[in-house]
Amino acid sequence: MTPTAPTKEADKVLPAGTAVPPAPPPAITEMAGPLKLQRRLTLCITIIPFLGFLVGLRLLWGGISGLDLGLLVGLYSFSILGVTVGYHRMLTHGAFDAPAPVRIAFAIAGSFAVEGSVIRWVADHRRHHMFTDRPGDPHSPHLGGGEGLKGVLLGLWHAHIGWFFVEETTVVPRFAPDLLKDRGMRIVGALFPLWVMVSFAAAPAIALVVTHSLHAALTALVWGSLVRIFLLHHVTWSINSICHFYGKRPYDTGDFSTNNWVMSLVSFGEGWHNNHHAFPSSALHGLEWWQVDITGMVIRGMHRLGLIRNLRIPSPKQLALKAVAPPRAQEE
Repeated sequence: MTPTAPTKEADKVLPAGTAVPPAPPPAITEMAGPLKLQRRLTLCITIIPFLGFLVGLRLLWGGISGLDLGLLVGLYSFSILGVTVGYHRMLTHGAFDAPAPVRIAFAIAGSFAVEGSVIRWVADHRRHHMFTDRPGDPHSPHLGGGEGLKGVLLGLWHAHIGWFFVEETTVVPRFAPDLLKDRGMRIVGALFPLWVMVSFAAAPAIALVVTHSLHAALTALVWGSLVRIFLLHHVTWSINSICHFYGKRPYDTGDFSTNNWVMSLVSFGEGWHNNHHAFPSSALHGLEWWQVDITGMVIRGMHRLGLIRNLRIPSPKQLALKAVAPPRAQEE
């Protein structure tokens, strides 16, 4: 059943300082390019890794080699950190400052996730934050699904994957003008098809070099490429769907974002999603000592090494201001 809407609108601000408007203004979306081509490419990107996942399940009967497991875990970590550190916390929200080589390296790593070019990904996500769970949000599970169980399922489907097939896309210049001015980001974005090919080819190429075996290269393609991308896609897409429906809401954000510890583990900390919507520019999403945030750990490590600077982390006073009072305190 769809949860009751919060009573207070949160004050969320994008990196450029744009406050949340009450309703979507015109010119936030535009008609997609060749629609049939876009849908076919989307189907390929979603179905091919799924087929690889099914092959991987079949191969599990014979076990998985240490090399295949290492490629799966290693390339999964590389790709998802490219999204969480690079695409999301650094480029979308400006959670810390980094020199151009670091920005470019993480933008390339994020491209390995095969979730879209860096500038478009950032534009979509900034639009999501500007209109979270309200008209204008590209992937809210609470808009237009209808009532009852069918409405819930349709909403979750739209938030998880259905929004890729809509006829309108985000107007990139409106939401990511800073990245359009960044020559490095423009080049990384323009080379997205190349990064996709390298992402698929990396695991079998490594296996072939290490073992000189075509069979090892094929199993590496299944585990290190197809299964890895399938898992990564559904983990990150679940932040859009599950983490706006199921979980706890310790902070007053004016939307339906939730904290989900299971999703936090597999998404390297992104599942602390209510925390994130309360403090979008925070470099850390795990705001309590017990909230495991692997991405936050990596960011802290980079900061200690001097690779990045100016971490943005909410103060205890800021945390207290947005915290939802426990039921007993509310009654009193």
